[in-house]
Amino acid sequence: MMDSVPGSRPRWEIFCQVVDNFGDIGVCWRLARDLARRERAGVRLWVDDWAVLARLCPAAAGIDPARGGAVDGVELRHWTPAFVPAEPGEIVIEAFACELPPAQLEAMAAQAVAPVWINLEYLSAEDWVAGCHGLASPHPRLALVKHFFFPGFDADSGGLLRETDLLARRDRFLAGPQGRAAWRAARGLPATEDEGLVVSLFAYEQPALGALFRVWAQAPRPIHVLVPVSRVLPDVAAALDCALPEVGACIRRGALSVQVLPFTDQAGYDELLWACDLNFVRGEDSFVRAQWAARPFVWQIYPQADAAHHDKLDAFLARYRDRLPAAPATALADFWGAWNGCAPGGLTPAAAWPAFAAALPALAAHARSWCEAQAGLPDLASRLTKFCSHIKGAPG
Repeated sequence: MMDSVPGSRPRWEIFCQVVDNFGDIGVCWRLARDLARRERAGVRLWVDDWAVLARLCPAAAGIDPARGGAVDGVELRHWTPAFVPAEPGEIVIEAFACELPPAQLEAMAAQAVAPVWINLEYLSAEDWVAGCHGLASPHPRLALVKHFFFPGFDADSGGLLRETDLLARRDRFLAGPQGRAAWRAARGLPATEDEGLVVSLFAYEQPALGALFRVWAQAPRPIHVLVPVSRVLPDVAAALDCALPEVGACIRRGALSVQVLPFTDQAGYDELLWACDLNFVRGEDSFVRAQWAARPFVWQIYPQADAAHHDKLDAFLARYRDRLPAAPATALADFWGAWNGCAPGGLTPAAAWPAFAAALPALAAHARSWCEAQAGLPDLASRLTKFCSHIKGAPG
């Protein structure tokens, strides 16, 4: 028997399992809110780790997981082992191959008109994505068909997550007196890059940080590093030869200052990216947001077995560097490779930094042009909506 849920059957239903801290739920929470705002239609989000959801969505902390509740037009539900489905949505999204509960599949198959079933895949710039995007996979037993939807960077993919007002909000933040200037002033940061480089550092574990920090400590101009609470914090402490720093701590070593920031919601993280001159990001969600920030960035890709992530890193670099002059293109590839432990000849981030720092002006201009080019393409929610409408309208 299905739960009775107030309101009509949702148009969208998203299932998310938290695999790596905040990446999967970060994408799903952004997508759910974006769909709810655009269509003013019901969106239900199931997540298995309520505590992680509440970190990104503080309002969820005040909701009883056993009952669920609504935030920003999204119905939040706790996905537990004892799963009892509500009436399935018209479109059911299985995020990142999380595998829908058997009870949900049965409920979907019992509908007079089967829901559109989407497997939202991980983002990749690899060439094979275009051939797999949109492929159908019939269920072996039930009258259901799953379609694979791949986010990506060109017209043959599913696009990138981008709210309709995102770039306008960014530009207001950069231009307004209560935006970037006030944000930096409140944290004692220089107003312009000429007075010091402001860097955000959101990363997985990074044992090479100590040598890089020593180079930064000897830099000719101040380097201010802002570290949101994350998995890299123990390596930050080791690099600074200090105890694990608490939120609000500011530690100085020569030209280097390191400040620990509290964990923030997604809107706050966007502002951090917009306010900084260089952003170190990781995984998928912050990787995409760094591109919309139109600032130079360094991507730490999620490590996979057999170094499969190196191919994904190389595939994106090949696209991203395409229109860069040779020197900054090489500096970018060398530093990114060193940061991810796959640079030729064992190049380290510390050794790769001088060339990368010299390339930052060119990389800043390139980041803006890359952002503009991607913004000229349809975003993920738009393409997803169009794709699902096509599937629903296709003959049986």
